[in-house]
Amino acid sequence: MIPEFPAWPYYPTLARLGLALAIGLLVGIERERRKKGAGVRTFAFAALLGAVGGLLGQAFALLALGLLGVLVVLLNVETIRAGEGAEMTTSTALLITAFAGVVAGQGHTFTPTVLGITTAALLAWKQPLAGFSSALTESELRSAILLAILTFVIYPVLPTGAVDPWHLVEPRVAWVTVILIATLGFANYVLLKVYGARGLELTAFLGGLVNSTVTVTELANRAGAAGGRLSRIAFRGVVLATAAMLIRNLLILAMLAPLALLDSAISLALMLLGTAVFWFSADRGDGTAPRQAGAPVDEPAVPALHSPFSLTAALRFGLIFLALQVAGTLAQRGLGHVGFYAVSVAGGAISSASATAAAANLSAAGTVPAWVAGTGAILASVMSAIVDLPIVARLTRDRVLTWRLARVLACVALLGAIGTVVQAHVPVLLSWTR
Repeated sequence: MIPEFPAWPYYPTLARLGLALAIGLLVGIERERRKKGAGVRTFAFAALLGAVGGLLGQAFALLALGLLGVLVVLLNVETIRAGEGAEMTTSTALLITAFAGVVAGQGHTFTPTVLGITTAALLAWKQPLAGFSSALTESELRSAILLAILTFVIYPVLPTGAVDPWHLVEPRVAWVTVILIATLGFANYVLLKVYGARGLELTAFLGGLVNSTVTVTELANRAGAAGGRLSRIAFRGVVLATAAMLIRNLLILAMLAPLALLDSAISLALMLLGTAVFWFSADRGDGTAPRQAGAPVDEPAVPALHSPFSLTAALRFGLIFLALQVAGTLAQRGLGHVGFYAVSVAGGAISSASATAAAANLSAAGTVPAWVAGTGAILASVMSAIVDLPIVARLTRDRVLTWRLARVLACVALLGAIGTVVQAHVPVLLSWTR
């Protein structure tokens, strides 16, 4: 009688070994292309060794990693004797590949796959990563570290809920908004650094995402110094900066209070449509003399953003946000919706991003209705656009440009008002259609 042997899981075992082999081949191909001492076969063997150790148990997995450690030592001794230095990157990649093999042998699929792909990507992108790190300035590196501290260190230790008996100040809510604005500013700074001043459109739009007033001030200074020769460029830039401000506030509402966005979508859409129409028609009838063939193009400088992120800017924004949130809550409690609207208008003159974020958080907390928060965001956006007009008038001293922008901003404000009225009657219209 033939004895019965326990069933062996053929397919799961083959799948684990196959995954480990694929990971080893993927990383090894990159090393082979760079003509390193450890290539395709070495990395494939290392991954298979780790997979066998993972299949047999923890003791065999540790033994496999120990044997691979001896191989890494021998590899570095050989390269050092040849005068090529230690192969630290290849050695680290070899150990990570072996660990991925162990995890694959234990039955995992996602973790070893991510390890293998990430390792191959880091090895293949050596030059871009080295160029990026060498191009970083001390200020940019400190800003990135500071943003990480604000996000992953300070935020988790902040208390949840209100910390005062009047339920006015919620540290975590305020800090989330600070992180949101800082992240948008950091991303925009990266785009500005990558693309530089390749024309006004990109510069003005990206600058308007961070701070439309700073961007408008920079453009007005350039136009004033040029004595009217850059009137068309300044006009298009201010319109684009205004559009960027509207898009930024729209994104803030979308992320913090989607219901408030729904109750202000028509107004924001009409205002954006108005800026788009004026931007496309900016080349007609502006009175600017055409540029002579071969003449140099006077491109505006990138708005002065000395650092992608700073602690002072974050704290300033947080204080403005808290002040507007507290003022909006008190105004809503004492004066009703009219008081909240007054605070939104005043906040828009200081920082439309702070005013919009405060309105969105008050809506999310249930302090004000969504439609009231949406209207407050619209008022803050309109006020932010209007305050740019005296800046242009004072710095450029160009009456034609000032009157053109006055008409544009008046139309944008009118479109916002029309959108608010239409939005208020949308439920009635929907009930009639039913």
